[in-house]
Amino acid sequence: MSEHPHVTLLRGAYEAFGKGDLAALDDVFAEDIRWHEPGRNQLSGTYEGRTAVYEMFGRLMEITEGSFRIEVRAVLADDDHGTAVVNITARRGENSFSVTNVHVSRFAGDRVAEFWETSGDQYATDAVLG
Repeated sequence: MSEHPHVTLLRGAYEAFGKGDLAALDDVFAEDIRWHEPGRNQLSGTYEGRTAVYEMFGRLMEITEGSFRIEVRAVLADDDHGTAVVNITARRGENSFSVTNVHVSRFAGDRVAEFWETSGDQYATDAVLG
């Protein structure tokens, strides 16, 4: 059985993110994407639109001194939603984290229209992201 096209889309998005290829993400994210970041840190909140999301990515890399990495463990998707289990590592100064997170995406057609981040250890994440 072949994998669902949204699984392929999400795997490609993680690969593009890892390379810093935001142009490739334009083919994945809806122009008006809503992106939700949990926690109590300087990146927490909801971001509206690709530009705001890409700016947040830039701040994330700046805060983590370029150390932020995602390793995809599993991706599941259907026509409406996708879920990725990922290992995330990052550091800032003396603080670091290595957590297993779950990402949830809602699709509108062939684009991610909404995204939710969850954290396996929000306290550790907040300590690094300040």
